[in-house]
Amino acid sequence: MLILGIETSCDETAASVVRDGRDILSNIVSSSIAKHAKYGGVVPEIATRHHVENIDTVINRSLKEARLAISNIDAVAVTEGPGLVAALLVGVSCARAMSYGLGKPLIAIDHLKAHLYSAVMKDGGPDFPFIGLVISGGHTRLYLVKDFNRFELVGDTLDDAVGEAYDKVAKILGLGYPGGPVVDALAKKGNPRAIRFTCKPVNNSLDFSFSGVKTAVLYYVREKGRIRKEDTCASFQESVLGVIVKNTLKAMETHKIKSLVVGGGVSANSRLREMMQREARYRGLKLYFPPLSLCSDNAAMVAGLGYRLYKYRGARVTWEIRYDN
Repeated sequence: MLILGIETSCDETAASVVRDGRDILSNIVSSSIAKHAKYGGVVPEIATRHHVENIDTVINRSLKEARLAISNIDAVAVTEGPGLVAALLVGVSCARAMSYGLGKPLIAIDHLKAHLYSAVMKDGGPDFPFIGLVISGGHTRLYLVKDFNRFELVGDTLDDAVGEAYDKVAKILGLGYPGGPVVDALAKKGNPRAIRFTCKPVNNSLDFSFSGVKTAVLYYVREKGRIRKEDTCASFQESVLGVIVKNTLKAMETHKIKSLVVGGGVSANSRLREMMQREARYRGLKLYFPPLSLCSDNAAMVAGLGYRLYKYRGARVTWEIRYDN
């Protein structure tokens, strides 16, 4: 079964054709990230304009790379949320029009759940249930995943997501945007124990809070004036990743689960992978990360999960777009 996936939740315009939920025939991404850099974050109006101007080209390139005509597609899957409302509407409107015009099923996809699917679509995945960790610029969440259409939220961020914290720390240090890759790179050259930044679970729960550690970095920089950025990055990163690993392991122990699936842009972080792999070896856990090409927003994960949901439901999906973030 051939699924065309469309993704426009934030600053990437993406389209992909996936066969039977795993075989990626094309995966085209057009990013507007360079246009946002001087503002230090995503500007919704700029992102939306980029989608409007590029979505037709991206979809056509995706079909051409897959060597398919649009009539060969069996269904259309599109990200319905969470994300920037105006950006989502571009993809949703396009997908609805294609579905109606072609007489093909339309499948609504949750962006965060698709990130988890990206970690298992290549080599298969764990048996259900498993713990799913989504870490990105806008979200830090833990799910108990009972099936591809049954996700139970067990932990969430109460303020900044970890990706936002990386971006804000990078801005404080004058490192530019986006912050994740540059902070990760500098942290490799620094001492993670040079500065004590505290980041703990919220009220001994599985929830996260990263606003405090971000503020601690700001006060440290103001107080010290001249600092070694490598040590600051390493110390900040160790504190935030430490609490993510701690909460994730606690969720696995609480629910007596031995399999962990990680997805989202921050899943590309090299230090996080090291920490998780070390714990997996020590505790005998099964660990699944997406390939680096599928860590950031993409449409292959949308099309892949779309196939699974269509198989469960077996008919045209009716839905309404959500406006939550």
